[in-house]
Amino acid sequence: MDKLDEKDKKIIETLEKDSRTPYTVIADELEVSEATVRKRIDRMKERGIIKRFTVEIDPSRLGYHMVTFLGLDVEPEYFLKAVENLSEIDEVKWVAKSTGDHMIMSEIWAKDNEHLSKIMTDKVGKIQGVRDLCPAIILEKIK
Repeated sequence: MDKLDEKDKKIIETLEKDSRTPYTVIADELEVSEATVRKRIDRMKERGIIKRFTVEIDPSRLGYHMVTFLGLDVEPEYFLKAVENLSEIDEVKWVAKSTGDHMIMSEIWAKDNEHLSKIMTDKVGKIQGVRDLCPAIILEKIK
């Protein structure tokens, strides 16, 4: 288990809010040098704690007004191929193998109801082995 001290936790918290926060700003907040922040971040990257820096996008600003979490169940022999095929669909933003009600969970961005329907029937529904689709439309993202 990778233990983090309070400074590492503060660095992560700051980067989660804005991954473009300059190291000098983080250093000022922590009252350490910029080099110290850089070394800590590099160490957390090497240890796999920080995997990548990313942005959060508002789908509606790009014309995607329907965000849907989609649970899928597939025939077991097609499971890995279904995950791979689902990952190749442009409108699918993430895919996860899961336990619980569904074998696979994904997030889909669609322009509207018609677009979502086409994605589910013409793309996801045609993946070999898919037997059940369970969409949940996101009304509002809170956190």
